[in-house]
Amino acid sequence: MEVHETIRTMREMNQFTQEEMAEKLGISINGYSKLERGISKLSLEKLEQIANIFNINVSELYSAKEKGFLCFFSDNNSQNTNYYTNSDAVTSENEKLKLIIAHKDELLLQKEKEISHLTKLVALLEKS
Repeated sequence: MEVHETIRTMREMNQFTQEEMAEKLGISINGYSKLERGISKLSLEKLEQIANIFNINVSELYSAKEKGFLCFFSDNNSQNTNYYTNSDAVTSENEKLKLIIAHKDELLLQKEKEISHLTKLVALLEKS
Protein backbone atom coordinates (compact mmCIF):
# COMPACT_ATOMS: atom_id res chain seq x y z
CA MET A 1 0.00 0.00 0.00
CA GLU A 2 1.46 3.35 -1.05
CA VAL A 3 1.53 6.32 1.34
CA HIS A 4 -1.20 8.17 -0.56
CA GLU A 5 -3.42 5.06 -0.30
CA THR A 6 -2.74 4.85 3.42
CA ILE A 7 -3.74 8.49 3.79
CA ARG A 8 -7.00 7.89 1.92
CA THR A 9 -7.71 4.84 4.07
CA MET A 10 -6.98 6.72 7.28
CA ARG A 11 -9.24 9.57 6.13
CA GLU A 12 -12.06 7.14 5.40
CA MET A 13 -11.59 5.30 8.71
CA ASN A 14 -11.78 8.62 10.55
CA GLN A 15 -14.84 9.56 8.48
CA PHE A 16 -13.29 12.78 7.21
CA THR A 17 -14.22 14.15 3.82
CA GLN A 18 -11.59 15.37 1.38
CA GLU A 19 -12.93 18.86 2.00
CA GLU A 20 -12.32 18.52 5.76
CA MET A 21 -8.80 17.24 5.19
CA ALA A 22 -8.01 20.07 2.77
CA GLU A 23 -9.27 22.59 5.33
CA LYS A 24 -7.20 21.02 8.14
CA LEU A 25 -4.10 21.14 5.92
CA GLY A 26 -4.79 24.65 4.64
CA ILE A 27 -4.84 23.62 0.98
CA SER A 28 -7.44 23.48 -1.77
CA ILE A 29 -9.73 20.49 -2.17
CA ASN A 30 -8.18 19.89 -5.60
CA GLY A 31 -4.70 20.02 -4.06
CA TYR A 32 -5.65 17.51 -1.38
CA SER A 33 -7.28 15.24 -3.95
CA LYS A 34 -4.03 15.19 -5.92
CA LEU A 35 -2.10 14.23 -2.75
CA GLU A 36 -4.49 11.38 -2.05
CA ARG A 37 -4.30 10.09 -5.61
CA GLY A 38 -0.51 10.18 -5.59
CA ILE A 39 -0.32 12.83 -8.33
CA SER A 40 1.39 15.44 -6.13
CA LYS A 41 4.50 14.73 -4.10
CA LEU A 42 4.11 14.86 -0.34
CA SER A 43 6.56 17.08 1.49
CA LEU A 44 7.80 16.07 4.93
CA GLU A 45 5.90 19.02 6.35
CA LYS A 46 2.60 17.82 4.81
CA LEU A 47 3.27 14.26 5.96
CA GLU A 48 3.79 15.54 9.51
CA GLN A 49 0.57 17.57 9.32
CA ILE A 50 -1.37 14.56 8.05
CA ALA A 51 0.12 12.29 10.72
CA ASN A 52 -0.84 14.83 13.39
CA ILE A 53 -4.42 14.93 12.11
CA PHE A 54 -4.63 11.14 12.50
CA ASN A 55 -2.69 11.23 15.80
CA ILE A 56 0.00 8.87 14.50
CA ASN A 57 3.70 9.05 13.63
CA VAL A 58 4.85 9.73 10.07
CA SER A 59 6.59 6.34 10.13
CA GLU A 60 3.22 4.65 10.56
CA LEU A 61 2.13 6.05 7.20
CA TYR A 62 5.09 4.26 5.64
CA SER A 63 4.87 1.03 7.65
CA ALA A 64 1.55 0.22 5.99
CA LYS A 65 3.35 0.37 2.63
CA GLU A 66 6.03 -2.07 3.76
CA LYS A 67 3.70 -4.49 5.53
CA GLY A 68 0.83 -4.31 3.04
CA PHE A 69 -1.74 -3.60 5.71
CA LEU A 70 -2.86 -0.96 8.14
CA CYS A 71 -4.08 -1.38 11.67
CA PHE A 72 -5.45 1.61 13.55
CA PHE A 73 -6.32 1.65 17.23
CA SER A 74 -8.09 4.67 18.64
CA ASP A 75 -6.69 6.34 21.76
CA ASN A 76 -9.70 8.49 22.56
CA ASN A 77 -11.49 6.08 24.94
CA SER A 78 -14.10 5.28 22.30
CA GLN A 79 -12.77 1.72 22.26
CA ASN A 80 -12.93 1.62 18.46
CA THR A 81 -10.55 -0.57 16.52
CA ASN A 82 -10.34 -0.22 12.76
CA TYR A 83 -8.60 -2.60 10.42
CA TYR A 84 -7.99 -2.25 6.71
CA THR A 85 -6.04 -4.54 4.47
CA ASN A 86 -4.95 -4.58 0.91
CA SER A 87 -2.64 -7.53 1.30
CA ASP A 88 -2.68 -10.70 -0.78
CA ALA A 89 -1.03 -12.50 2.15
CA VAL A 90 -3.94 -11.70 4.47
CA THR A 91 -6.46 -12.71 1.81
CA SER A 92 -4.61 -15.98 1.30
CA GLU A 93 -4.52 -16.61 5.05
CA ASN A 94 -8.26 -15.91 5.24
CA GLU A 95 -8.92 -18.51 2.52
CA LYS A 96 -6.80 -21.06 4.39
CA LEU A 97 -8.76 -20.45 7.57
CA LYS A 98 -12.05 -20.89 5.69
CA LEU A 99 -10.80 -24.27 4.38
CA ILE A 100 -9.76 -25.32 7.89
CA ILE A 101 -13.22 -24.44 9.21
CA ALA A 102 -14.91 -26.36 6.38
CA HIS A 103 -12.71 -29.39 7.13
CA LYS A 104 -13.56 -29.14 10.84
CA ASP A 105 -17.27 -29.07 9.98
CA GLU A 106 -16.85 -32.20 7.83
CA LEU A 107 -15.06 -33.99 10.69
CA LEU A 108 -17.80 -33.05 13.12
CA LEU A 109 -20.46 -34.36 10.76
CA GLN A 110 -18.51 -37.61 10.35
CA LYS A 111 -18.22 -37.99 14.13
CA GLU A 112 -21.94 -37.38 14.55
CA LYS A 113 -22.65 -40.17 12.04
CA GLU A 114 -20.23 -42.51 13.84
CA ILE A 115 -21.86 -41.75 17.20
CA SER A 116 -25.29 -42.44 15.72
CA HIS A 117 -24.05 -45.74 14.25
CA LEU A 118 -22.46 -46.79 17.55
CA THR A 119 -25.61 -45.84 19.46
CA LYS A 120 -27.62 -48.17 17.19
CA LEU A 121 -25.07 -50.97 17.73
CA VAL A 122 -25.27 -50.55 21.49
CA ALA A 123 -29.07 -50.69 21.34
CA LEU A 124 -28.90 -53.90 19.27
CA LEU A 125 -26.41 -55.46 21.67
CA GLU A 126 -28.58 -54.57 24.67
CA LYS A 127 -31.56 -56.36 23.06
CA SER A 128 -29.58 -59.58 22.61
